Amino acid sequence: MSASLRLGLLLAALVLIIIIFKVLKDGKMSVKYSILWFICVFILILLAAFPNFFWEISKIFGFQAMSNMITGILILILLFITISLTMMIATQKRKTTMLIQEVSILKENIKKIEKK
Repeated sequence: MSASLRLGLLLAALVLIIIIFKVLKDGKMSVKYSILWFICVFILILLAAFPNFFWEISKIFGFQAMSNMITGILILILLFITISLTMMIATQKRKTTMLIQEVSILKENIKKIEKK
């Protein structure tokens, strides 16, 4: 792996860390969700720190260049994040629907009480 690619990975990891901490500080993301992003940063740092290990893995999987494997890994990470966020959205949607139903029931009960 070239030095410029390793430097680029470390720079990307550093930028991600700064963004994650800023978003956490502003309260726009909970710590629970930031863990997923920290895992991504950790993987980027591992890629930059141990290129020989990943070079051997890339040969096993038949990649022609290390950059192709890194691109593949980053795509897999993004897919994992997308799936995780989709699951979170589905959970939030279910909770919102339940909340709307409960509020509607409470409003109906209040209307019945006020009519009496």
